[in-house]
Amino acid sequence: MKTIAFYNLKGGVGKTSAAVNCAWLAAASGLRTLFWDLDPQGAGGWYLAPGESGSGKLKKLIQGKLPVGRLVTATAYEKLDLIPSDLAYRDLDLAIRRHADGDRTLSKLISPFGEEYSLVVLDCPPSLSELAEQVFAATDAVLVPLIPAPLCLRTYEQTRAFVKDKGLGHKRLYPFFSLVDRRRSLHRNLRADPPASLKRLLKAEIPYAAVVERMGDRALPLPVFAPNDRATQAYRALWQEIAETVHIS
Repeated sequence: MKTIAFYNLKGGVGKTSAAVNCAWLAAASGLRTLFWDLDPQGAGGWYLAPGESGSGKLKKLIQGKLPVGRLVTATAYEKLDLIPSDLAYRDLDLAIRRHADGDRTLSKLISPFGEEYSLVVLDCPPSLSELAEQVFAATDAVLVPLIPAPLCLRTYEQTRAFVKDKGLGHKRLYPFFSLVDRRRSLHRNLRADPPASLKRLLKAEIPYAAVVERMGDRALPLPVFAPNDRATQAYRALWQEIAETVHIS
């Protein structure tokens, strides 16, 4: 089993849409996939199973008194299951600090899923926190969507410095360009000549497209209602590159 996370310190970069669409594409390719929505906004879970919400029993979960498997719910999509979020997840950092047994708590919670799933996808909140440390420690790869603009590149540098300082394996970070608007010279220039700090930059990129925003209106993954759109094809390319890079099969 492989575990990947979609993360960015900055919000509004297309993180959740990338996480949802890649999870759906993984399941559609035949991989038993679990999507764990760790973001208290709960958008990722809402795209996959509207109306589902988490248990909110964070203390029992962190202490091992609530089997994590009880949080799993099915989606309407074959081979794709979900652990939904809820507003209680806003206190997840506090629960980890108070009740976690070491820095591998999230890894221990994920580990049992290896018997049933080929892939776990984590959708993470935008923060450098105890939870972020746990995510970096637990994953095989952290996918970081970046708008090709200076502020977003700066937050990537902050993230890279943080994981390197914590000894959390900064080589697991895989940035990719997101919300790319080819009409903007700034976007074109950064794509053509990305900074040297963007090591392991994936080739696939996600365009800025209105159809992606309609995921919110439809409460559906993009490939479900726009299978032939160019944005969908971009997500397919992204998922394929992730699978090949992280050796997911």
